[in-house]
Amino acid sequence: MKKFFMFIIVIGIAFLAACSQQSSQTDDKGEKAEKNASEETVQVKSIDTEGKKINEINLTAKEVEWTLSPDKTITAWTYNGTVPGEQIRVKEGEVVKVNLKNELDKPVSIHWHGVPVPNTEDGIPGVTQDAVVPGKTYTYEFVADVSGTYWYHSHQNGVEQLDKGLYGTLIVEPKDGIDADRDYTLVLDEWESGDHGEMDMGNMDGMEDMGDMEGMEDQSGSEEGGMMGHDMSSYDIFTINGKTYEENKPLKVKKGEKVKLRFVNAGYMAHKIHIPVDYKVTHVDGQKVNEPEVQQSSILEIAPGERYDIEFVADGSGDFTIDTHGEMEGAKDMKMDVVYEDGNGKKLDHGESADKVDLTKLGESAEAPFSLDDEFDVEYTMDLGATMDMSNEEMGMAWTINDKTYPDVPPLKIDKGDKVKVTLTNNSKDDSTHPMHLHGHFFQVLSKNGKPLEGSPIIKDTLNVKPGETYEVAFLADNPGNWLFHCHDLHHASNGMVMLVKYNNFEGFYKDTGKVDNKPE
Repeated sequence: MKKFFMFIIVIGIAFLAACSQQSSQTDDKGEKAEKNASEETVQVKSIDTEGKKINEINLTAKEVEWTLSPDKTITAWTYNGTVPGEQIRVKEGEVVKVNLKNELDKPVSIHWHGVPVPNTEDGIPGVTQDAVVPGKTYTYEFVADVSGTYWYHSHQNGVEQLDKGLYGTLIVEPKDGIDADRDYTLVLDEWESGDHGEMDMGNMDGMEDMGDMEGMEDQSGSEEGGMMGHDMSSYDIFTINGKTYEENKPLKVKKGEKVKLRFVNAGYMAHKIHIPVDYKVTHVDGQKVNEPEVQQSSILEIAPGERYDIEFVADGSGDFTIDTHGEMEGAKDMKMDVVYEDGNGKKLDHGESADKVDLTKLGESAEAPFSLDDEFDVEYTMDLGATMDMSNEEMGMAWTINDKTYPDVPPLKIDKGDKVKVTLTNNSKDDSTHPMHLHGHFFQVLSKNGKPLEGSPIIKDTLNVKPGETYEVAFLADNPGNWLFHCHDLHHASNGMVMLVKYNNFEGFYKDTGKVDNKPE
């Protein structure tokens, strides 16, 4: 009997030892098993402002009358009265302190798109804060410790508030300065004049088998009617920096100057920008491209949420026009002249170009944070889909992640320090593209359609996944919190294509008060 009890004790000790050595495992959806209860909690990234320059900026969300084109003035929602809102420009390592005052009649917030801020500063109503109600002020503070081209926008009912103009740009200059003589920011967007009729339902081929949308009658996030099945052709005014071509002033250069252009897409459509001179793509989403090659009058496609920095040398050959290729009515107005201050007015032949910038072949290979040969702690498959309901007069659509819509999409659970690989596949039968944006982290693009990237390591925070495409991306779990991973066509996000990335053992800081109608998309 004594031997039997000794045997039981030995087995028990062995079992406990095995449990204590268990590491987190991943299932086929990448969800992590819970670690031991004794695991230490992880806290939000701290903000160390000691000895750093503090840039304090006051931003007021307010309504103004804004002229888009010679014949169209709208009521816009703005930060500090302009579209885009006031540009914030700081040096790498400096502190950004923004006091947001809300003078609108709806709650608002600020999300710092692409900036790896602490989770407390991410600006997501219902996830990291209550939205800022009318008449109130809220302060964001973080260290801008990664240089690049970023932007900021409301994340409260964003599908509507961005459409009204509630966004601006944030430029974090490198510590050693910008290697350019001229530095221009060009923000792309599209607007509705209201002159278009109802959506054309005639071309619905291939949509019969998309399933139904039971329970999806009102998940648009719109405060003034549903956005489900939004007719994108109603966006008939395209702008750069809030103005059409006739309203914009040309960009001025001098012969011999190095000119930097920062393109930011604040809209809901991808735009094909034709730059009819030799140029280099130096940064994607603010992060450097290694040894970028010369693009010869190539077309640069920029998806919602993405940023591309390009550089060219003003060689004095003549003024030229940057324009947008596309069949939609508004494309003709999304263009910008580049003129020589000391030139003779000679205009370069714009010409045509079939060449497109290929993200997977930019620059030259170099050492990268990740490779496909790495062993990852978490591997997650993200199936991007769509469903629709044709059973009533008003077409309704939902966009899904692994056949679920937010908030019912199971979160991706990770541990601090994990190496995480995500496979994104666009299986949406509505033929829509999905620019997927991860908050709080940069990811490396490893492969496209099974083929490893050939050129420079590509580090991004927003990646456009077109119909039928599959990308593998990887990131390091180095910023504890609860983060969104969502489509930045906010019509899709507001109708379901959102998930949470949640750190295990994270010490939470936010609790919904129930006093604000928080709408995180």
